[in-house]
Amino acid sequence: MPNVLLERRQAQPGIQTVTIDISDMKMSQDPNDILVTYSLGSCVGLALYDKVIKVGGLIHCMLPLSKIDKEKAAVRPFMFVDTGVTRLLSELFQKGAQRQNLVAKVAGAGSPLGKEETFRIGQRNYTILRKLLWKNNILIDTEDIGGSKARTMYLYLEDGLVTVKSEGKEVPL
Repeated sequence: MPNVLLERRQAQPGIQTVTIDISDMKMSQDPNDILVTYSLGSCVGLALYDKVIKVGGLIHCMLPLSKIDKEKAAVRPFMFVDTGVTRLLSELFQKGAQRQNLVAKVAGAGSPLGKEETFRIGQRNYTILRKLLWKNNILIDTEDIGGSKARTMYLYLEDGLVTVKSEGKEVPL
C-alpha cells in the first residue's frame, strides 16, 4: 500500500489521532480513531486488535520486567512488558475481545546504540513479550523489530490495519 493511500486515510473527515506516550497504553472501539506511538527504539510496541468486535489497543513498553521497581510498576504498569501487556489483555477482554480473534503485531525492540549494547533492552523486551503472548495462546502475526532505526507505529481502528513508519516511509505491518 503506497504512502499516498495511508496519508489519504489519515486525512479523512472525522479521523482522530490518539497518541500513546512512552510507558502508556490506549484502547478504542471508535472506527475513526488511529492510535499512534512514536520513538520505538529499544522500547516495544504491541498492537492487539479483535477483528470481530473491532476493539484494539496499542501499548509502548520501555522495560521488560517490573521486578526491578515494583513501586514504579504499581504507578506506571505500562512501562514494563510484563505488567503492561497483562493489563492491556485484561482490559481488552473486559471490552469483549476474544483471545482467538486477537491479531498481534509488534514493532521496535531494537538496539539504537548498536549490536554491542550492554543491557540489550530491546532484545529482552521482545523475549518477555513473546513469552507472555505465548502463555496467553496469542501468536504474533507480523513484526518489525531489531536494528537501530526508530519507528512510529499506527493502529487504524476502522479495520485493524497496522503500519510502521521509519526513515520517512510508512508501510503496512
